[in-house]
Amino acid sequence: MPDRAEIEIVARVLRIHGRVQGVWYPASAPQETVRQGQSGWVRNRADRSDEAQAAGPEAVVAAFIAWARRGPPKAHVERIDISAAELPDGDGFEVRGTH
Repeated sequence: MPDRAEIEIVARVLRIHGRVQGVWYPASAPQETVRQGQSGWVRNRADRSDEAQAAGPEAVVAAFIAWARRGPPKAHVERIDISAAELPDGDGFEVRGTH
């Protein structure tokens, strides 16, 4: 098992496209990230996509991205655009207002 000092902490921003609004995507994401020990945020976007930031150990963020590709049961994810992000200042996960 790697030493804690060797674990890389990363942050990624995801733009999630498809049928993702009205299917509890923003409500489900915090549960998933908290379960995995991440921090970040999620919000609806005016263009009907969702956006999320996840930060934590690289393997944990990768697991969140895998979940995001499926989403909650009624979601239909068509694609996800992923980009690197700066690490957040704090811990925890929040649902933000529509952007």
